[in-house]
Amino acid sequence: MKYQVTKLANGLRVMTIPVPGVESATVAVWVGSGSRNDPRNLSGISHFLEHMAFKGTKKRKTAREITELIDEIGGEFNASTSKEWINFYIKARKQSLELLFDVLSDLVLNPIFNEKELEKEKGVILEEISLHKDNPYIKIGDFFENTIFEGHSLEKDITGNRKSVKKFKRADLLRYVKEHFYASGMLISVAGGIRTSESEVLAKKYFGELPARRVETKIDKFKVRQESPRVRLLKKKSDQAHVSFGYYSKGRGSKLKFTEAVLLAILGRGASSRLYYEIREKRALAYAIGSSVERYIDIGYFETYMGVDPKRIDEALKILQDQIYGLSSEVYPISQKELKKAKEYIKGRLALSLEDTKDVNYFMSEGYLFGIKPETPEEVYKKIDGVTVAQVLKIAKNIFDPKRANLAIIGPFKDENRFDKLLA
Repeated sequence: MKYQVTKLANGLRVMTIPVPGVESATVAVWVGSGSRNDPRNLSGISHFLEHMAFKGTKKRKTAREITELIDEIGGEFNASTSKEWINFYIKARKQSLELLFDVLSDLVLNPIFNEKELEKEKGVILEEISLHKDNPYIKIGDFFENTIFEGHSLEKDITGNRKSVKKFKRADLLRYVKEHFYASGMLISVAGGIRTSESEVLAKKYFGELPARRVETKIDKFKVRQESPRVRLLKKKSDQAHVSFGYYSKGRGSKLKFTEAVLLAILGRGASSRLYYEIREKRALAYAIGSSVERYIDIGYFETYMGVDPKRIDEALKILQDQIYGLSSEVYPISQKELKKAKEYIKGRLALSLEDTKDVNYFMSEGYLFGIKPETPEEVYKKIDGVTVAQVLKIAKNIFDPKRANLAIIGPFKDENRFDKLLA
């Protein structure tokens, strides 16, 4: 897979990833600011702006005009917000490439933030917050980040909270655009059956007037200060306890991310991983069980989720930790066969995930938004193949520090203190 990056006169980067033989193209606009940049009193404003961009522009006054236009070409469009970015994308036949640039530039550069639509959309966001609150399977991810990043801007929920959402004003959105929508802090990425020259011409035509530079978005960097295990409980009457257990790991761009990926696959990815076998297959303690890694600019975390019977949560937590520390202490050694299986699992899943131009777009461009050099699938495969057992053990010993364990639980329990004694 090849890609090319060009920079416009205003500093806007344009990444093009040609995918020969496909009929679609995905164009995405990335803004290098997310919920961690939201002021405390306006928590959720990044996410709210993502919603409001589709509610009308100077050129297309209503949301219906925008949706009908995309429907007319059989396209799909959406947007999302993370703690570090906002993303808008449209995917359609490659013959509609110019229209994709036209609509996206209109959404990003010319939103009108209609006052009536603003008040209506607040209601939509409040319902989204209620959905998260009422669904512990969704809420546990947010609650774990509230726990592991306690007291830091990364702890804030992307959606914000009911109090902050109700306070949003049109002036807040206009201020956000002025502060964060500037060329050097954004990225246009295009993937599909297109040519680099097309992307450059259209980017210049539709985004050439984007302001060159304002005040650079700065972040409050996270520093690990935790010196003892942390347990947080969100009391909720339910038939299942939702558990998220994890540790700090490396941030975006870490050279150790491939070793972490192999560790992740061995421990908790796939139906033959250690945790899946020990907790679900062998003991039937959980239906859903799996591990994941999340990365931010300055920090990351290695986390395992499981949904368990509240009566058996103690047993599940003991087995979980036994497997984690058993791996890092070499009580349960990693065989060459297991290492090879983990590598092939990672490469196979990556290959399957890149059969869509949207997924190719995201895979190649997300890190580059923050100045991290993109790595092609071929480069990733090579680096995964180079990981050794010794490297996996070294990083496991570094990550799995009992003093820096974080446990978040949503379930029908009276007191979180009862779980303190269960942490090694």
